[in-house]
Amino acid sequence: MTAGAVPADVVPTVMHVRCPDRLPEETYRQVLEELAELSPVVQALPPSAALVELKGALRYYGTDTRRLGEMLRVRTVSRLGVDVRIGIGSSITVAATASAQVPEPGGVLAVPPGQTVDWLAPLPVEALHGIGPRQAEALHEYGIHTVGRLAALSPATIQRLLGGKAGRTVTDRARGIDPRPVVPRALPSSATVRHTFDRHTLDGATVRASLLQLVVQLGRGLRRRGQAARALTLTLRFADGTTWEKTRRLTEPSPHDDDLRTLAYQLMDAAGLQRGRLTGIALKGDDLIDADQVAQQISLDTAREARLVAEAAMDRIRDKFGPGIIGPAAPAAPPEPNPPAVRKRVLVALNPLTWLSHWSYAHAVDEVLTARGDTALT
Repeated sequence: MTAGAVPADVVPTVMHVRCPDRLPEETYRQVLEELAELSPVVQALPPSAALVELKGALRYYGTDTRRLGEMLRVRTVSRLGVDVRIGIGSSITVAATASAQVPEPGGVLAVPPGQTVDWLAPLPVEALHGIGPRQAEALHEYGIHTVGRLAALSPATIQRLLGGKAGRTVTDRARGIDPRPVVPRALPSSATVRHTFDRHTLDGATVRASLLQLVVQLGRGLRRRGQAARALTLTLRFADGTTWEKTRRLTEPSPHDDDLRTLAYQLMDAAGLQRGRLTGIALKGDDLIDADQVAQQISLDTAREARLVAEAAMDRIRDKFGPGIIGPAAPAAPPEPNPPAVRKRVLVALNPLTWLSHWSYAHAVDEVLTARGDTALT
């Protein structure tokens, strides 16, 4: 056996799964959930691929790797309507190369133990996973057209063609050597809220009000989940079927309405809407992290602190009485006559975030005063 080659008795346990191109993110997440049912060691490779380590699954199901691949394919087709291409090999390189050889729409290709080098040998060099177009072109110029020819040359020769590190890596992978493990990695989480207009709308005020409503929904959802967003994505859907989408990162990760609203309005301004007829908008919090990971900074901004306290109070009201308890004021509800000065100041803190009905407004103020004390807002 060639030094460094894969032993003949090594059982191929690395699975590489390729989903169809342009698969919606939500469907891709569902495919990852199917993989997680098969094995706890799943490495997401967005936007449409993943790696799975099958060692534990082999012991649990008591079958071979090819049948595990067929089982997964049946599940994704029957449950999600998504066919996948699956490659199984002794390493990440071999498995990913195998999955690329499966014809669309789907299938399973398992490289048998001890046959890795022989299976790779007749493939064109550009078919070896990890070799880019420029590297393949450089190899072709020197008459190296197959993986077998590449594996037969000395590493020093390939290093002179492709460079030191790249040459060593390519030579090893052509011989089936790839020590990289499958590292469990979930798809970065996100949260999306949407609003569909009853009719095509050109009204900027209506669009802003709907966007503000989405900000409140997204912020509350993040706080309930104990998460914070690093970025926001705004998607606008137009009457002619086209969409506009833009992503911007927050200065600091945040779950707070105040921060999300500021960036959401900046995204809306960037769209430069003039006479575009909108049918719907969506706001997505991207690259979410646990709220515990967000650094707590000392702030001297009393107005912001008051808004955060009001936000927490409104969250408690919604949790107790339902999410619809705070919303646009009913036209028939009379305003509170001559509210005290303290309540006027609380209204200033609440007003940028949402509107309160007469009844829920009074309760929100009471919650704020209980949390902060009368003197805190006077």
